[in-house]
Order: sequence, then C-alpha cells, then structure tokens
Amino acid sequence: MSPKAKPAIFSIRSALAVDAAGLLQQMRELAAFEGYLAEFRVTIDDLLTRGLGHESAQFHALLAESADGVLLGYAVLVEIGFTFDLQADCRLKELYVSPAARSMGVGKALMNAVLAHARSRGCGRLKWDVLPDNENARQFYRSLGGQPDNNWEAWILAL
Repeated sequence: MSPKAKPAIFSIRSALAVDAAGLLQQMRELAAFEGYLAEFRVTIDDLLTRGLGHESAQFHALLAESADGVLLGYAVLVEIGFTFDLQADCRLKELYVSPAARSMGVGKALMNAVLAHARSRGCGRLKWDVLPDNENARQFYRSLGGQPDNNWEAWILAL
C-alpha cells in the first residue's frame, strides 16, 4: 500500500449463511424504522432456507461490513424474470444502513453493488419503493440518478 492510500473502511460482499443472525438483526431495525416490526415474521431459518447459500434463492443479499467484521448495512434484492421486454426487473426490497455508519458512503457503495449485481444478471431495470415521508431516502436516490416512476402507482391487496 502506498503511503497516501487509506485502508478500506468497509467492504461490500454477498451475504452467506453465517451472516443470517446479523442480517436478521438489521432487518428488524429497518422494520422498526418503517413501522412494521409487529408484523415482521422473518426468522434465521427463513433466511437460510429461502436464500442464503442456495443456488435457487428467492432473494440475494449484499452486506456492507467494516474491516473488523461489523455489519454496517445491507441490501436485499429479488428478481422478476418475465417482463414485457423479456429483460428481468431487479427489485430492491430493502436498503438499510445502521445509524452509526450513515454519511460514510455505505449506502452509495451498497447501491453500486446492487446495480452491478442487477447488470450481471441481465436485468433491464432496478425498481424500489420509498416511504412518502422519507425525504432523506428520496434525496439519496435522486443523487444517484433515481427518480419516481410517475407512470405507475403502487397498489396492494392483502390475501
């Protein structure tokens, strides 16, 4: 390393089975922040059986980790393979950066890794949702070139 080079503060990597407990903890933090912790049902077993370490995973997770192994944030992605133009949609289901790691570039690094993953999978688009009153998130996504999709509105029907 040259004298002027700074050591990496954090790195981004794919989540593994050994990361399930830490990922679950941060998922619970996001659920509390977004107001659905009482309905949150994900368990370590769910993370292990539905994604982490499986070739036919229902999701892919990326982690931001400090040099000493502390989890700083994560992103969860799902892929919708059949779309109008036969290019998959990559759906960013969750992006979370722990409060202590905010303003360190973790969110931007996670988003760059999300984009790289989506492109490597041949996806044509990255889509995500933002809570209407989360202005910090809206500004963050705009700074990366994201914009609201005014052609569609989100709908839901509980089953």
